[in-house]
Amino acid sequence: MPPDSLITKKLRSNIKASCSSCGLRELCLPVGLDEQEVRALDHLINQRHKIRRGEHLHRAGLDFHSLHVVRTGFFKTYVLQEDGREQVTGFHMPGEVLGLDAISADTHTCNAVALEDSEVCELPFAKLEGIGRTIPSLMHHFHKIMSREIVRERGMLLLGGMKAGERLVAFLLNLSHRFARRGYSPLDFNLRMTREEIGSYLGLKLETISRAFSRLQEDGLINVNNKRIRLNDIDHLRRQYGSSSCE
Repeated sequence: MPPDSLITKKLRSNIKASCSSCGLRELCLPVGLDEQEVRALDHLINQRHKIRRGEHLHRAGLDFHSLHVVRTGFFKTYVLQEDGREQVTGFHMPGEVLGLDAISADTHTCNAVALEDSEVCELPFAKLEGIGRTIPSLMHHFHKIMSREIVRERGMLLLGGMKAGERLVAFLLNLSHRFARRGYSPLDFNLRMTREEIGSYLGLKLETISRAFSRLQEDGLINVNNKRIRLNDIDHLRRQYGSSSCE
């Protein structure tokens, strides 16, 4: 059995995760479900997994069995290039789904690692498909989630035509939007990832990312205190750089 499977098995929680009482219900489940439908989902999502910082939820090449919804914490997904370097493919926060990349091939195509101590809810995909046949709105919701992934990939391609500062602002605006959806401040937040990881995600070198942060701070558009970011004029940033679909 692969080492990460052993780690994941040891981290399984016996506490049942109830969708009906979860604060993230509106983010990861469709609205309008009646009580009976929510109870059916409670039977589906009956395990949580605690993943410590630096540990992998799954690795590329492993067989796909379940999707995972981030309940708490933050994850990074990445692939390894031929020379062994990491290419970051995404950052995932509470309410977002990990594992969608594996559905078509039944194999994970990327690695998912926790950037801080985290917890996920497991959704066995075979059971999810079964419940989806009786709750059509559920599968429709997951189709929307998969569509968002396609839009995110398109956003990444568009970033390739932007200057370094524009890419960084688009990234920060996207984080701002996602934090706001979860009830957090869209103007003041902590970055869970390193600048090197941001650079990998945006296709920029570490030195370029550092200069871009410094320039935005010198212009008074942001304040940077270690990993804490303050957007001083989000309307100006949106007008100058536009919003991003990169997620």
